[in-house]
Amino acid sequence: MADLGHLVEELSKLTVIEAADLVKQLETKWGVSAAAPVAAVAAGAAAAAPAAEAQTTFDVVLVSVPADKKIAAIKAVREVKPGMGLAEAKALVEGAPKTVLEGANKADTDAAKKKLEEAGAKVEVK
Repeated sequence: MADLGHLVEELSKLTVIEAADLVKQLETKWGVSAAAPVAAVAAGAAAAAPAAEAQTTFDVVLVSVPADKKIAAIKAVREVKPGMGLAEAKALVEGAPKTVLEGANKADTDAAKKKLEEAGAKVEVK
């Protein structure tokens, strides 16, 4: 163990450039890469982050509606938001992109998206 302690002391004296050169030489000699494990750990951490923060509320955004599908889209908006009047639904469709639902759960979001897309509208879920 005394040899390892001495080795650590000697390596601590290296400059950054000398340490980088040492890494390259060891990679060549041993036929390994020091970058691969670091990249794998970073990728694993990045993949774990979204899983930890699963989204529970969604926004349904009406992106666009073709001119020949406006009436169907207005009807679909009124089905998705039952309390909305005809004039409000028309203004929402004509003013796209507009948010139709905010903070909706997954089931409501999926149902709204399906209805709006069946009416011919282009929809995004955020």
